[in-house]
Amino acid sequence: MSHNCFPKLLNALKSARNLIGLATLTTTAAAATPKITAMESDLQTLKTRLCIIGSGPAAHTAAIYAARAELKPILFEGWMANDIAPGGQLTTTSEVENFPGFPDGLGGGDLMERCRAQSLRFGTQIFTETVFKVDLSASPFKIFTDSKTVLADSVVVATGAVAKRLNFPGSDTFWNRGISACAVCDGAAPLFRNKPLAVIGGGDSAMEEANFLTKYGSKVYIIHRRNEFRASKIMQSRALSNPKIEVLWNSSVAEAYGDRTLGGLKVKNVGSGEVSDLSVSGLFFAIGHEPATKFLDGQLELDSDGYVITKPGTTLTSVKGVFAAGDVQDKKYRQAVTAAGTGCMAALDAEHYLQEIGSQEGKSD
Repeated sequence: MSHNCFPKLLNALKSARNLIGLATLTTTAAAATPKITAMESDLQTLKTRLCIIGSGPAAHTAAIYAARAELKPILFEGWMANDIAPGGQLTTTSEVENFPGFPDGLGGGDLMERCRAQSLRFGTQIFTETVFKVDLSASPFKIFTDSKTVLADSVVVATGAVAKRLNFPGSDTFWNRGISACAVCDGAAPLFRNKPLAVIGGGDSAMEEANFLTKYGSKVYIIHRRNEFRASKIMQSRALSNPKIEVLWNSSVAEAYGDRTLGGLKVKNVGSGEVSDLSVSGLFFAIGHEPATKFLDGQLELDSDGYVITKPGTTLTSVKGVFAAGDVQDKKYRQAVTAAGTGCMAALDAEHYLQEIGSQEGKSD
């Protein structure tokens, strides 16, 4: 762990301690709704022109641009929100080799520490607290954590999406040591080159990732628990016609094993129950993502998969003054660099919005 992480960890632990005390107070006081409302009125109230919710490349890029525009943004990076540390999904990636400007690559956590430091440098106020509720019904918008209420003239939602993972013996042990949820992010790593690899899934993402991995792996197995794919016909055709891809139908992973890194899988036939060994050096989950939008409570327009809908070519959402950036609105690319790009767009869109409402207020005065 880098020395820079210790102050952050200490602050997070202090925050956790305070939250435990708050939870105890809530429990001993009473469970009635009026009491909860009373506690909300006692929260520390802050005001800002822009509040950013998130901690990944999209959130910090938005913060950097907004802070340099002297909007004095407040950013909530969360504390183990969606079971991921502040910094988002990149904190679960051991090596990032495709982010521009770092030809030798760097750790995902290190990249996010640098982004965070840059946000702070320009004056972003960062709180290691999780937003559990928002009120977007009127301006100023209200953002709630366990200890604060923020009144914001504009909001950037950059809470990301979490890759769905399967749990079986060894799935945690070999996470980032042979098991991943992003072939595009990790597939070119030396660990996987010229080695047999496996993908779990049956949709378009699984077909796409399997084809991508054939550039690096000696062979790619698609493990699917049914006897047919749900992927589109064209994506199925590409995968099934690739000589380096073999499909294990009606199969599921029962266990992952190895020494220091993944060495193989125990694969179970769901029909017969027979278990066999499959020697692979990499396993990639391609079973979808879950966008972190539950806290919005339906106040923004979402698509059928729960992603925030934005106006094409912009970060504008269904609520004027609220913007969305990164994986929370991007179900196609899901890369750090594209997230950073939309974070820039969100900050610029927010700045233009604030200028617009400022000029309108001036005319009304």
